[in-house]
Amino acid sequence: MTIRKDYIRPVDFRNGRVDMTHGSGGRAMAQLIEELFVAAFDNEWLAAQNDHARFALPPGRVVMATDSHVVSPLFFPGGDIGCLSVHGTINDVAMAGAKPLYLSAGFILEEGFPLSDLRRIVESMACAAREAGVAIVTGDTKVVERGKGDGVFINTTGVGVVPEGVDISGDRAQPGDRILVSGMLGDHGVAIMAGREKLEFASGIVSDTAALHRLVARMVAQVPDIHVLRDPTRGGLATTLNEIARQSGVGMLIEEKKLPVRSQVTAVCEFLGLDPLYVANEGKLVCICAQEHAQRLLEAMRADPLGRDAAIIGAVHEDAQHFVQMRTGFGGRRIVDWLTGEQLPRIC
Repeated sequence: MTIRKDYIRPVDFRNGRVDMTHGSGGRAMAQLIEELFVAAFDNEWLAAQNDHARFALPPGRVVMATDSHVVSPLFFPGGDIGCLSVHGTINDVAMAGAKPLYLSAGFILEEGFPLSDLRRIVESMACAAREAGVAIVTGDTKVVERGKGDGVFINTTGVGVVPEGVDISGDRAQPGDRILVSGMLGDHGVAIMAGREKLEFASGIVSDTAALHRLVARMVAQVPDIHVLRDPTRGGLATTLNEIARQSGVGMLIEEKKLPVRSQVTAVCEFLGLDPLYVANEGKLVCICAQEHAQRLLEAMRADPLGRDAAIIGAVHEDAQHFVQMRTGFGGRRIVDWLTGEQLPRIC
């Protein structure tokens, strides 16, 4: 729908607020879409103004992932719900070894939400997508009554292509494999908690939210036969390893002394009674590969800015119970079990 600008006032992004007409399907909604979303995301698919996007895909197998984002607060140290919604879905696609190509974006807005904050979020999404080389090609906007939402929720769906010869899956971990992580654990979860609870002593910790597909491409170029990739978001490293152990039917042993965790994150977790193993990350990955490839992958990861703190943290072994265990700093072992509740709700 094209808006005649000769008699329609521009959207007041400085002082205006979302109202029910912005989700009505009428003129106000069309104007918001044109002046905000189409202007910010700016690509040929959106410019066609259809209810869909048509695009060609390069050779390979298609990978698709979807994620909904309800993080609170919407703006946090190191990021916001906008860039998070782009990074999170790009990373889900990238964990298959795929190159992410296109995103959709669905917004659920609450009546009364400041348009200035909405524009800030959309511009953050646009910046994150441009930096990642991924286009946001279609979307949807809905508005709910005041008090029936929480400002804004965002759903993003991503499409990418994985080349032939790459088969990365959670059921491919094998006894003898090594377990690697790409960097410091727990930054995102602690940054969210610091922003939520105004913890001044944690003010130096920022979210690690980032798109990991270029790091993954570097890794796959070095070792095409990576067995498993996973981003340890909700539930953190512990939950991710338990998921993989169950999928692959194996056990795992990690080394506490080899886990990369910032001292500030450890201190905050101790103060709040949290375990860094279960704290969410948004810019880290777990990699499982054959033992003979581990050192080469580690070097490739450390050559990338997003993997400079990468470490080999443990190994896969046979275990009919599929337990994940950790050798502690004192030399003993403990079970690293599934997360039974949720340490930090609304984390992504």
